[in-house]
Amino acid sequence: MDDTLIDVPHGLTNVVVAETTLSDVRGQEGFYHYRQYSATELATMRSVEDVWRLLLDGELPTPDESLRFTQEVRDAARISPHVHDVIRVAIRGPHADPLAALRVALAAEGLDRGMRPLFDLSPADRRRDLVSLAAKTPVIIAAISRVAAGELPIDPRPELGYVANYLYMIRGEEASAQQVSALSSYLVAAIDHGFNASTFTARVIASTGADAAACLVGALGALSGPLHGGAPSRALDALDAIGTLENVDSWVAQRIAANERIMGFGHPVYRTEDPRSAMLKEVARRFGGDRVELAIRVEERIPVLLEQLKPGRALHTNLEWFAAIVMELCELPRELFTPTFAAARVLGWTANVLEQAADSKIIRPSARYVGPEAPVPVPAT
Repeated sequence: MDDTLIDVPHGLTNVVVAETTLSDVRGQEGFYHYRQYSATELATMRSVEDVWRLLLDGELPTPDESLRFTQEVRDAARISPHVHDVIRVAIRGPHADPLAALRVALAAEGLDRGMRPLFDLSPADRRRDLVSLAAKTPVIIAAISRVAAGELPIDPRPELGYVANYLYMIRGEEASAQQVSALSSYLVAAIDHGFNASTFTARVIASTGADAAACLVGALGALSGPLHGGAPSRALDALDAIGTLENVDSWVAQRIAANERIMGFGHPVYRTEDPRSAMLKEVARRFGGDRVELAIRVEERIPVLLEQLKPGRALHTNLEWFAAIVMELCELPRELFTPTFAAARVLGWTANVLEQAADSKIIRPSARYVGPEAPVPVPAT
């Protein structure tokens, strides 16, 4: 057996680790697609349910297929009574984290429903388990939000659809058509994005044959990191700190001097404008208002300042900058920004887990050992 180690770039940058038919990110072009369709076009033209089914089954649904899949999602949306008890326990205390509570609740759903390892299931049963958990995710997030606020969870109204039902369960009233459309565009744009950290985590776990809940909970753990899914609320914090356009220059200079990252700017793949940001900017612009205008003016000014202060360090806004604005316009509390991102990304994880589970090879890379030379005799006590 050849055990020669192969050096790869730090962080696996540009290393191809698998083949996929689900999505692709063309960083140099500023373009990404789900299967054969532009992801940003889908975000403005099709529902969350239709795009989810596209990733799961390979084609956009016909009207009849869309109705059947939407009903499948509706039927799976209600969560177990035991999980409501788990949620109440998980968010006790002043430092309750909604994303951590979501991980606990999804794990509890998997346990309560006796989900078996993917390795032991047929493709149809794998799909059933994954769709069941993903359909429950926005319901769980909404319940977490309500209980954390000292209120009772609201029974879902699945007939409203994935997005409108989510907003209804959080707010206790139906959102406007513009808000539903805006959040739908964001969620579709965020469903999948190549082999990002959380998607890769889900696929690594799936390669072991673990159950559906384990795959999704592990991916949520990766998503919780500020360098991955935790940036939307921080981007809004940055906008708050800037306050007015007159403060942008000094604020950016302070961040650069302190060698701090500017949240909402820069992406490890895109070397040009993030197409998700461009699309969501137009979504936000249609709402109008001083807040949106400030976000747009700051977004235009920061790259100019970065080029002046750090020549050659060209940074554009990424998904998080205008995603934060859109979620604020939809009246979502900041602590739900990353969980809302998860309500989108979990749909992409289901398709990735199914694709990975069809491959019997476990993902098992190697590490180059650079510690003390071995063997050294163990000293006697």
